[in-house]
Amino acid sequence: MTFRTAALLAVGLLTTAASDAPWRWPEGRLSPAVPAENPMTQAKADLGRRLFYDADLSIDGTMACATCHQQKHGFTDGNRTHPGVHGDPGRRNVPGLANVAWRRSLTWGDPQVRTLEAQAAIPLLGDDPVEMGMQGAEDELARRLGRDACYRRMFAQAFPEKNGRIDMGTVTAALAAFQRRLVSTNSAYDRWRRGDRSAMTLSAIEGERLFARKCASCHSGEDLTDDGFHRVAAGLSDTVDKGIGESTGDPSDFGKFRTPSLRNAAVTGPYFHDGASSTLREAIGRHRDLKLADGEAGLLISFLEALTDDAFLQEASFTYPDNICGRAF
Repeated sequence: MTFRTAALLAVGLLTTAASDAPWRWPEGRLSPAVPAENPMTQAKADLGRRLFYDADLSIDGTMACATCHQQKHGFTDGNRTHPGVHGDPGRRNVPGLANVAWRRSLTWGDPQVRTLEAQAAIPLLGDDPVEMGMQGAEDELARRLGRDACYRRMFAQAFPEKNGRIDMGTVTAALAAFQRRLVSTNSAYDRWRRGDRSAMTLSAIEGERLFARKCASCHSGEDLTDDGFHRVAAGLSDTVDKGIGESTGDPSDFGKFRTPSLRNAAVTGPYFHDGASSTLREAIGRHRDLKLADGEAGLLISFLEALTDDAFLQEASFTYPDNICGRAF
């Protein structure tokens, strides 16, 4: 055995060992639900990261997952909605992905979509509206990825139990694994909760107390969402977009949408399912039942700004992978 062969074998063994190591979730949080058929591994998450930034996942090679989910915007895109590859207007605002592994439902208006694997198929294959336009072109996607030797190697490392198969199932499984990596735990609010009394300003602390009284019935828990579906205010969305009423058919559900997480809220606007509120102040004002006194909206904004996690927005392992398999990507 040559030295080079031995070195390559060693690298392969180290990769396999790292991939098989138990996945470590943040201390102090319960581990999220992960499908038994798609356990977390480093190799799978690394593959998912590359796929997330690859426009070959769209029919015409112009749109990647990251086109709409940009890290600097908390993995939103800063627009009300985003058109698909054929110009179809988007229906709903792009949601952020911070701590998405802990979400119990994963779309604005369909409570049945409960896994990231299922959600990943919606932009890839959906036709209402068409986003990435790959419905009917699943074999073409496998062909595109399979002609790349680096991808073949990464799929083999990520899915040894499937002999490195490249298909829609393994693509969505890898994308789900990468998204579960997108963990945010270092905002000023997080540090304050861990005991750093200097982490938040006095106005943010007052805003947190006000938020606990006025907003926490829906925006509860570590990610400030109850994962439920609620109607914020009656209006145009009741008729134009029926929310979960679209899937349940129940008129009492019309206009109910999922409560979003508020992590990184200051950089994830515009807000609501329709992106109709361009600022935090407008979003707060849309909650007609809050009945805030003068100055209280400002306190809430101070608190919401304390939910920004700059480390998350700059984390190198979440960015575009500019070097894959030893070459520029």
